[in-house]
Amino acid sequence: TVRQAWNFSGGSKARVRQEDCTGCGLCQELCRFEAIRGDREGGFFVDPIACEGCGLCHDHCPVQAIELVDPIEGTWSVSDTAYGPMVHARLGPGESNSGKLVTLVRRESKALAQLEGRELVLVDGSPGIGCPVMASLTDAAMALIVTEPSVAGIHDLRRVATLCEQLKIPACVAINKFDLHPESSAQIEEVAKQSNLPIVGRIRYDAAVTRAQIQHKPVVDLGPGMAEQDIRQLWKNLCQELNLDA
Repeated sequence: TVRQAWNFSGGSKARVRQEDCTGCGLCQELCRFEAIRGDREGGFFVDPIACEGCGLCHDHCPVQAIELVDPIEGTWSVSDTAYGPMVHARLGPGESNSGKLVTLVRRESKALAQLEGRELVLVDGSPGIGCPVMASLTDAAMALIVTEPSVAGIHDLRRVATLCEQLKIPACVAINKFDLHPESSAQIEEVAKQSNLPIVGRIRYDAAVTRAQIQHKPVVDLGPGMAEQDIRQLWKNLCQELNLDA
């Protein structure tokens, strides 16, 4: 249930004021992102998807016919769930995630936790090691790296483990669907050992996860099962790493 929602703008975009434009074409010539297009009337317009908001066209327009505006790229909300409050965001179609949005959501989550006297904030980070991931990890007490037994999973585990080391954030590892390919899972455990990362969870493949998704429920609320048991054990192990009461 959404308590409140606000619009989000991640940065500026250029826009041509047609009434002031003389059609000189300097903006199109300068734009390295090819975001400025000509129209049938001899004027120019900005493709907002291609525009990176660098402001070069705005700074060099000889008649100041280009302005920088803050477009609405999505919304962020504070909601109530059956498991506690949640701060979350949704971007519009084609809009890219940014560290700015992740930082906003994380900051508001922390403020809400302090207001309501909650001990722990769980931040669901996006895959990879880019700006949104670094924003997710900022100020974290620990990173739980969830990986799967595949070539890509092992590769990404190494990358994010290196990132956590550089950011000086303690990390541990959970292997999802670890029983699907025991050889790859063994490689993951070896990589974790080399990086001094404890394995806090090994989650078995379980069709109950799909049934839970269809019912819009967490698998731990579906009843006894393999994944349910493994996730509960993962939580207990993680709380031990954090010195928290499970």
